[in-house]
Amino acid sequence: MDLMGTRVSVELWADDEARGRELVVDVMNEYRRIDAGMSTYKPDSEISRVNAHAAEGPVPIGVELMSMVERSLELSVASHGAFDITYDSVGYLYDFRARKRPTEDEIKEHLGAVDYRHVVLDAERRTIAFTQPGVRINLGGIAKGYAVQHAAEMLRARGVEHALLNAGGDTRVIGDRRGQPWIVGIRHPRVADQVVTRLPLVDEAISTAGDYERFFEENGQRYHHIINPSTGQPTQGILTVTVIGPDGTLTDGLDTAIFVLGVAAGLELIESYPDYETIIVDAAGKIFYSSGLAPPVH
Repeated sequence: MDLMGTRVSVELWADDEARGRELVVDVMNEYRRIDAGMSTYKPDSEISRVNAHAAEGPVPIGVELMSMVERSLELSVASHGAFDITYDSVGYLYDFRARKRPTEDEIKEHLGAVDYRHVVLDAERRTIAFTQPGVRINLGGIAKGYAVQHAAEMLRARGVEHALLNAGGDTRVIGDRRGQPWIVGIRHPRVADQVVTRLPLVDEAISTAGDYERFFEENGQRYHHIINPSTGQPTQGILTVTVIGPDGTLTDGLDTAIFVLGVAAGLELIESYPDYETIIVDAAGKIFYSSGLAPPVH
């Protein structure tokens, strides 16, 4: 099924086929529900309502969106602003399908609105406000990971012991694949149908951010959807970042943060998350591994 601008799927084992099919439907309904609230492409979504009114004053929001924004802001602080949901204050000016990008002047005009510190949460009243007009938030860098993590927790609570949930570059596995680890391949950022490496996973999340997901090329330059919050331009220097760890929401956010930070600062960031590892492919095609991952032996 297509949702959240990507393909979403679920594969699970259940002793009873009818029960298994019912669980699959439940997962797809959760994917749809999350997309309905968090999609900036839907004018009636909760996040679109926030973007339309939060500069005027505090907007009441639900528990789920509050939690997502809180976690996003925590990651903004940890990554020194490399992960920033306000990137969309400039990001919305790009249309990758239409091969459209903003001019230098348009970026300059909107860049001041990109700063996670413009987002003010009131946990007690459960409201969100923006400190100035022109600020927009977008959870595209974290919502798909949240969707697979949330659905995995739902399945586990219902007794499922083996499952694979996927939303584009975000995957969450429950348990193993009936006695064997799940094998997840990291696609080669430039060669179709090739993988950089394959990883055996048991009960973990894996998220990949790549400059090949949504992009167009113009005059030999690639314009892709991972925007550097400090420049308003697509991030240069990295082709793909993969993060593995126990929580899909965090693996999804971290892969974006590392992509923007670059190799050295990205490897430094992942070391502050003891249960998480990363594999980075830089613009020259060189592969880097965090300290807990040994490079494969050829």
